[in-house]
Amino acid sequence: MAANFWTSSHFEQLLDPEEVDVVHQLDKDKGLTLEEFKLIKMHMTNCILKLAQSVKVRQRVVATAVTYMRRVYTRKSMSEYDPRLIAPTCLYLASKAEESTVQARLLVFYIKKLNSDEKYRYEIKEILEMEMKILEALNYYLVVFHPYRTLAQLLQDAGINDMSMTQLSWGLVNDTYKMDLILIHPPYLIALACMYIASVHREKDITTWFEELHVDMNVVKNISMEILDFYENYKISDERINAAFSKLDFKP
Repeated sequence: MAANFWTSSHFEQLLDPEEVDVVHQLDKDKGLTLEEFKLIKMHMTNCILKLAQSVKVRQRVVATAVTYMRRVYTRKSMSEYDPRLIAPTCLYLASKAEESTVQARLLVFYIKKLNSDEKYRYEIKEILEMEMKILEALNYYLVVFHPYRTLAQLLQDAGINDMSMTQLSWGLVNDTYKMDLILIHPPYLIALACMYIASVHREKDITTWFEELHVDMNVVKNISMEILDFYENYKISDERINAAFSKLDFKP
């Protein structure tokens, strides 16, 4: 992994929000809306998390897998790249990239255990074939920097030893992967936004510390608002997920 975010392929691939919130034309032709597009990505993020818990990999592997999945859909359609196959394959690829390799057969075992719906039940051969397609879609750039390490350093620097604020900050960072923030913002800004929300929620006044950082607090606050807006507005229901997938599955 590259040691410096600013010289990494991750930095070079940061996108503007309007580049991320784009439904591929093939998916549009099937009637998929932007809201449904976001909903499917959120649902598949949850699927990756459940699968990861079953095969017992670190949170970092989950975060990398979700980042891969979200990157893929800035370039490829869901019609051609079925999210129900992309999600477990991204977890498989991320486990190798993060040196926590999970055997494909173990993934397939748990995929079948966790899903009764046949549309989710892919085999080893299909995962291995899709792995190559994902690598091509990612242009073989597998380096991902996450906010976790920076968050730990920032909490220490701010003199935060309150366990409830620390846990809230970490939980907020985990939830940012249900959005596309990791594709848009440097990880340290995401970490700061999560700290900002946690400090307000836990009534910890670290305003002076923030001022001494010399970061653009407008950007930090805007990211914070995006996170809070997500909590306020995005609710997943099986009905909405099934309706979105029915559009992708429709064969004219």
